[in-house]
Amino acid sequence: MQQFAFIIHPMEPKRDISRKYPFVKYLPDFMVEEAARRIKPKMVSHITGIRSSTGEEAEGWFIGCPLTPKQLVGLPHEEVYNRLVQCGEIAADLGAKIIGLGALTSVAGDGGITIAKRLPIAVTTGNSYTVATAVEGAKRGADLMGMPLEESTVAVVGAAGSIGQTCATLLARDAKAMVLIGRDFAKLEPVATTIRELSPGCAVSVSGDVTMGLRDADVIVTVTSAVDAVILPEHLKRGAVVCDVARPRDVSVRVARERDDVLVIEGGVVSVPGDVTFGFEFGFPPKTAYACMSETMMLALDGRYESFTLGKTVSVAQAEETQRLATKHGFKLGGFRSFEKAVNEEQIARVRKAAGRNK
Repeated sequence: MQQFAFIIHPMEPKRDISRKYPFVKYLPDFMVEEAARRIKPKMVSHITGIRSSTGEEAEGWFIGCPLTPKQLVGLPHEEVYNRLVQCGEIAADLGAKIIGLGALTSVAGDGGITIAKRLPIAVTTGNSYTVATAVEGAKRGADLMGMPLEESTVAVVGAAGSIGQTCATLLARDAKAMVLIGRDFAKLEPVATTIRELSPGCAVSVSGDVTMGLRDADVIVTVTSAVDAVILPEHLKRGAVVCDVARPRDVSVRVARERDDVLVIEGGVVSVPGDVTFGFEFGFPPKTAYACMSETMMLALDGRYESFTLGKTVSVAQAEETQRLATKHGFKLGGFRSFEKAVNEEQIARVRKAAGRNK
């Protein structure tokens, strides 16, 4: 039996923390933030039933880090590191040999490097498989909307980041045109140069402005580490496909209410092999998980207790290796979800019709 752990944290602090401490829902936001800073990490649930196609089995644990999104990116690095190390020590005591960093714990500070140095077990951010599933999901969504990548302008929001760079590199292999979008224009240019060299058939441009960058985008992958939504209804072209990999979401909930002519999907929703029980409700259908969680599981199933994805970069080779491991152990991209709800073929057909893309 292989063993792993995965760190989770409250995405919507008042809602999530009040599940355990109901009185929190009556507190003002600043008091919720302060309370989160004082709560100690703890084991949240025991994960059972994971069984690889090879026959190997694994169990794991969710370890709860109470820090909020704002705290993970805004508090002094050392304070955040100490909390994450505490999570890792709990995991090690339970028997885990590798721990995954969920959501914003994977981008806090130096992306897990310091955490790995301070723990006796391996650490991974899960970003490699997140990239692989984002690319796969974007391609599948584009096909379902009747606009294959070969005929599309693809935009990557957060393209200077670790996940964004590799998503853009992989998608440019097939895309007609690519727009790299980010706040730091200077960091985008080297990414653009690399992609032009690797995919000379793809027209590559850069933009420091979301509004302008998304104006002509048919397919969008958004992977920022922003705390608040960065993509609004007015930014999107009719018929656009948006694969939102970020947690918290990059796409405003207004898009779901105001734009019935665009398809928004959550990247990285993965079907986990076996009869898995997570023991904790995180908004997904049974037996499915985020890609970052799945990377931690597949590394454990493979007996690869190594710090596989760390830091601010993810290579094409790493993304392709996790895709190989997924195939070996039986992980695969699950059905689409959008704003915590399943997306079925009927809904996609309605979006296609509203966008004037009926086949």
